[in-house]
Amino acid sequence: MNAPDINVGIVNAQEINFALNKNYSAKGNTVVGEQNVRFEDGGIRWRDKLYQELTFCPLEEEASFSLYNVTIGINFHWERQETQIFQGTLKLVVEEGKITAINILPVEDYLISVISSEMKATSSLEFLKAHAVVSRSWLYAQIEKHKELSRKEHSGFFSFQKSDTELIRWYDREDHTIFDVCADDHCQRYQGITKASNQTVVQAVIETCGQVLMMEESICDARFSKCCGGATEEFEYCWEDKHYDYLESRRDFIGKQNLPLPDLTQEKEAEQWIRSTPEAFCNTRNKKTIAQILNNYDRETTNFYRWRIEYKQEELAELIRERTKTNFGRIKDLVPLQRGKSGRITRLQIVGTQHTLCIGKELEIRRTLSPTHLFSSAFIVEKEMSNDSEIPQTFTLIGAGWGHGVGLCQIGAAVMGEKGYRYDEILLHYFKGAEIRKQY
Repeated sequence: MNAPDINVGIVNAQEINFALNKNYSAKGNTVVGEQNVRFEDGGIRWRDKLYQELTFCPLEEEASFSLYNVTIGINFHWERQETQIFQGTLKLVVEEGKITAINILPVEDYLISVISSEMKATSSLEFLKAHAVVSRSWLYAQIEKHKELSRKEHSGFFSFQKSDTELIRWYDREDHTIFDVCADDHCQRYQGITKASNQTVVQAVIETCGQVLMMEESICDARFSKCCGGATEEFEYCWEDKHYDYLESRRDFIGKQNLPLPDLTQEKEAEQWIRSTPEAFCNTRNKKTIAQILNNYDRETTNFYRWRIEYKQEELAELIRERTKTNFGRIKDLVPLQRGKSGRITRLQIVGTQHTLCIGKELEIRRTLSPTHLFSSAFIVEKEMSNDSEIPQTFTLIGAGWGHGVGLCQIGAAVMGEKGYRYDEILLHYFKGAEIRKQY
């Protein structure tokens, strides 16, 4: 197996402005400098001509291009636009009435950027090596899944279940059809060479070159999130109903007395867990360690191991109406119907005076109950009633963790690296029973 190139979707818009910072070739011409393309008459208008597809190939070493108005953190509270710089090939294609900009580059170069984009490059070498293996494994697993789904194009695969009383939806990379992965948090955060990598990141990728996590003959679908909240989640509670042994839920701690994880699928146990602050690798307030993982805009978020958010009745009712496009009336209750092994709610019943609906899975719940995203769906609900009404006046969500919690916990893994654990020990803590194998 040779290291392939990868296709990364960066921008999707009706008009894209970019600059070729060195010489590129396109349609038989050498081009450089500021460029503009726009969707028109079903094609891409560039230099007064229409094309179905445009490819700009670098003619010089270290050639780069700048894309303007790249949106990062889509639908998150830190969403913003940036100018980003990329190396490799720029491909422009028509997709659903817009133009999509795709960056084509070697996979190992992509990984250097991902690690620099996902966290600070000042993290420990062992943590960076562990993350390189996780990111590489996840990437190849998605490429294989894409090939499988392409072969089963008419197999009836759906990422949602909908009825009058239930909406269960999950969000995964089968959303993408014309490139391998996107550049935002939906896949892996990739910002080209905009985030300058240091030698430690390069060293981490080189020292693990070609290494992936495997279970038997399959590459592991190695997921990661910011903070598991003390217990990792299992794949089927966040995405399709498929179980992977290497993604079994586990306590984020290694000690002399390894206490078993409580049964957090049970409401009483989940409440006790969320209201407490159990010892865990990711239970840290060490600013130095946290700064290694979180970029400046991520650190706009605080208190993510345990957190709380309060909504007034009117605020919550309007939020749910806006997010679901359904009028529930006044909200009477939020009832957890099913929890995963980490205590994350995977089915939540919203009870209103005019409508009742069960929603899931975890990301759908997080999107419905926040203008952006809740930190996680591992939460309990407190209601404050008024004296003369059966309708709650205030809802307080008390929660644990940041993200879906499946696989590697980035903050926990960073703490393990600081404590002297080797990268293979970090990986096998979060991916039980997996093996690290070199593919090329």
